[in-house]
Amino acid sequence: MFKFLKVLVKNILQGPATEAFPLQPAKTPDRFRGRVTLNPDLCVGCGICSHVCSGDAIRIIPNEEKTGYHYTVWYNSCCLCGSCTYYCPTKAITMTNNWHNSHKQDDKFKMAEHHFIPYLKCDGCGAPIRLLPPHLATRIYAHSPVDIEKIIRLCPSCRQIATAERQGELNESNPE
Repeated sequence: MFKFLKVLVKNILQGPATEAFPLQPAKTPDRFRGRVTLNPDLCVGCGICSHVCSGDAIRIIPNEEKTGYHYTVWYNSCCLCGSCTYYCPTKAITMTNNWHNSHKQDDKFKMAEHHFIPYLKCDGCGAPIRLLPPHLATRIYAHSPVDIEKIIRLCPSCRQIATAERQGELNESNPE
């Protein structure tokens, strides 16, 4: 009997364990997977997010003029699985703890995040490319003596050529 009273007094002193949601904002855990958001500066347009999206909520469509691509996340289709954030190589996609997705039926086509991400021109050949994010280039070329500022503005083919030329210069200057 005393154990029960001890637990009862402890619970009364702690207060209620439930949240007063309509009266106060709801608190979501830090690792809660809510809405998908994109940082367009980090997106390279690889399409991995679209490929792994189990709800088929992510669309990447190049425009007709080949000047960039349209990136769309449909919140109605997103199942909040987090695969897109896990597989994104540049960490351009994150999931917020915003879970407010309720809407009227008339607004279902407005429940999306749209971005137009423009291409840049490769400094080597002029081909349309997306800028390689500097933090990713630093990780890729950590053990290679290349100029990161120049290498991120090259397409993959020109990047290979520049790296090979740099390796050739190093080998010529340090004969064994």
